[in-house]
Amino acid sequence: MRFWTGLGLLAAAGASSPAAAQASFAAQFPARILAAHNTERARAGVPPVVWDDALGTAAAGYASQMAMTGRFAHSDRSLRPGTGENLWMGTHGAFSVEAMVGGWASEKRFFVPGTFPGVSRTGNWEDVGHYTQMIWPTTQRVGCALASTGRVDYLVCRYAYKGNVDGRPVGFAAR
Repeated sequence: MRFWTGLGLLAAAGASSPAAAQASFAAQFPARILAAHNTERARAGVPPVVWDDALGTAAAGYASQMAMTGRFAHSDRSLRPGTGENLWMGTHGAFSVEAMVGGWASEKRFFVPGTFPGVSRTGNWEDVGHYTQMIWPTTQRVGCALASTGRVDYLVCRYAYKGNVDGRPVGFAAR
């Protein structure tokens, strides 16, 4: 199992790629995550987020838990007060970090500006919830981690301040 955060490679066992490639990926991970998020935030007309090591460490703990148990579900909100969370899982090694985050960003096709939760063309806020967390106007920091098994990659991103708050506005400025 392998785990990456902004702090670098946290653990490795049975890794199939060379150590240099792993170190390079670990060093680039925060910048790539930030770039993917901040591209969408710029398109939405909201300020960029910055990397937060504490959020990354918390994300790593939960990503590793999902990888160890094989259970893909959001963490208990009471254990992460004030913090939002996006999750992704897919075939090990088949997706870049940008593609993983891009999956969340693709939800913007269903997004309409408005007051949360009434921000989805489908009528279901869950169809845009990952995207709205990414572009939430008051979110300032993000920390993410990737945990991998031989078959599955799990990406967890944690956000402060959390988004998707009922009764709060979220909008989109097309560029």
